[in-house]
Amino acid sequence: MGKTTGFMEYPREKGPERDPIARLNDWNEYVTAIPDDMAVRQGARCMDCATPFCHMGMEVAGVTTGCPIHNLIPEWNDLVYRGKWKEALGRLLKTNNFPEFTGRVCPAPCEGSCTLSITDPAVTIKNIERAIIDKGFENGWITPRIPKISTGKKVAIIGSGPAGLASADQLNQAGHAVTVYERSDRAGGLLMYGIPNMKLEKHIVERRISLLKQEGIELITNTEVGKDISAEDLKEQYDAVILCTGAQKQRDLVIEGREAAGVHFAMDYLTGTAKSMLDSDFADGQFINTEGKDVIVIGGGDTGADCVATALRQKCRSVVQFGKHPILPAVRAAENMWPAYPNVFTLDYAYEEAEAGFGRDPRQYEIGTKKIIADVNGHVKELHTMGMERIAEENGSYFYREIPGTEKVWDAQYVFIAIGFEGTSEPLLNAFGVHASGQKAEAVHGDYRTNVEGVFAAGDARCGQSLIVWAIQEGREAAREVDRYLMGSSNLP
Repeated sequence: MGKTTGFMEYPREKGPERDPIARLNDWNEYVTAIPDDMAVRQGARCMDCATPFCHMGMEVAGVTTGCPIHNLIPEWNDLVYRGKWKEALGRLLKTNNFPEFTGRVCPAPCEGSCTLSITDPAVTIKNIERAIIDKGFENGWITPRIPKISTGKKVAIIGSGPAGLASADQLNQAGHAVTVYERSDRAGGLLMYGIPNMKLEKHIVERRISLLKQEGIELITNTEVGKDISAEDLKEQYDAVILCTGAQKQRDLVIEGREAAGVHFAMDYLTGTAKSMLDSDFADGQFINTEGKDVIVIGGGDTGADCVATALRQKCRSVVQFGKHPILPAVRAAENMWPAYPNVFTLDYAYEEAEAGFGRDPRQYEIGTKKIIADVNGHVKELHTMGMERIAEENGSYFYREIPGTEKVWDAQYVFIAIGFEGTSEPLLNAFGVHASGQKAEAVHGDYRTNVEGVFAAGDARCGQSLIVWAIQEGREAAREVDRYLMGSSNLP
């Protein structure tokens, strides 16, 4: 695959990114498309490694390793290197319904398990993936695929995030009549409201949704199942139902002062900002505005980083992000062996912007928030923290211990909690009579059937908070199992 000696001749080239200071003045995507000649060079680095771990798609030590949808990465890398872009698109679409999403927001676990990354920087798989799909749209190679058959079967899908849309796409192509129900005013789930525009511009999401509609999928928004339409009605009207509602319940911070005004869940902050931008370009004022304020984000993950980037664009006075974990090493630790995902220090887009704007990385490590203090009006004014140290136990687990004498007080007028999600909507599961475990629908991976006849569950609603690429994988597999349930067998992958 690629050029036999390409990995020795060409270095890894990072995809073009807009200047950090310039991009703080707008909400457009911070990454730009890689030129064709760069894509060809990077495709040439794919080294015909015989066993391509990049598309193994499994978990190692609880972390995603390789591509969960088993993208045929070496094949389309080779085709790009040879200038066969349309053929590369064909190979990409065999496994991935929405490369325009994963090519922008997936953390690329495929690159962490790239064989080349044992000794050298990995192949730029994610950039090439985006280049292929973008060229497909630009050249008109992607057109509505109208199903050639109709089975007469009807399927309802609850939730229009990546799992729901992937299921809908697959089942529609199998000839079933598919209706997707979304409680928000726009379809797309976290793709529309959870991921900021600077990572995934919303016209990209709208373009795909428009295509799905043209192909015959019905998307009904502003409709909450259990409130606007009952679970019983859906079970009567449809031959099968798939629950793809995501992990909607955000994990809370249970500490003194949590009730203070100005303390919000991260997703409420991001969702409100995205909706106001789409509705009125912020003219309606229906969003949390951190302009001129001191902002603290609690939680060290991607959602927290998105809060940092959003606050920066709103011209906050300062922003700090707390994480309990220690700073990651610059290179793989001995226990973090290839092909596991590399847990190493990186400077994400938000942190590059903070360094450019404020001269420093906003992340603070090994910090535990002890309490929140409000002013006389009940609005947050400061946070009290303690330093933490991680203590390893003999069985391999670890716990955090406070370090005496490390108390610190931080000014803050806004605090955003970004410490993950607990599970899906319990009222919805109860409405269908679906058994839950740990606030997740009980359904076995690979089968996706719940305890209720004809009701399936996939994506974060089944497995908990995860990656978009896992949601697509689960949506595709659930569609196959629903097709088999309806027809007795299935040709879906």
